[in-house]
Amino acid sequence: MPRIHFQQQLAELKDKLLAMAALAQQAVESAVDAYLQRDQGLCQYVKQNETAINTAQRELDEMAYELLAKEQPMAIDLRFILAVIKINGDLERIGDQSMAVSRRTSEALDKEPIELPVDFAAMGEFAGRMIRSAVQALLDGDARLADTVREMDDEIDRMNRRAHTDLLKLIQERPNCTQQAMNGLFVSRSLERIADHASNIATDVIFWVRGADVRHQLTMSMD
Repeated sequence: MPRIHFQQQLAELKDKLLAMAALAQQAVESAVDAYLQRDQGLCQYVKQNETAINTAQRELDEMAYELLAKEQPMAIDLRFILAVIKINGDLERIGDQSMAVSRRTSEALDKEPIELPVDFAAMGEFAGRMIRSAVQALLDGDARLADTVREMDDEIDRMNRRAHTDLLKLIQERPNCTQQAMNGLFVSRSLERIADHASNIATDVIFWVRGADVRHQLTMSMD
């Protein structure tokens, strides 16, 4: 009977993490839309969402640490709880980076809008796809899907480098657009960091399922 209760608690922990992941995905989508549409209302929504994410993070951490202390889990259950704690942190930082995009949007509202040589919509969609895939890998316990998320990270790194190059060129050619271009640089960097956190989530799913720390390409079984 105690074992059944423990498995129910693990399922509840997973559900709470998936709910937090949904908040993080909403934060990214809303922040990108706010930037593209110059929408102060969406910026306010992202701020409110960040508060909800921070609250959810604290509750998840408390539940996970309580399970570790009371149940002293072994093997794959231990890996799952450790992965939840790390994923929880990455989801909170996705919220932070979404808030950073929102702040840049608010700062840009009093500047004349110009067309920047960066496809921020494509970057945001790509980062969002990485988050969705990482969360799906968590939901299904699918290490192979998690592998594909990690491979996707190279593409958004390339997009960020291209944005950096093109925006610096714009600053050189049109110094009067420096502020708008600088905001674009920060937004691009935030989206790249969001993708990094999605890749981290995928890494933790692989650790949970396979018992492998692929951050350093070391395989270590805890079973």
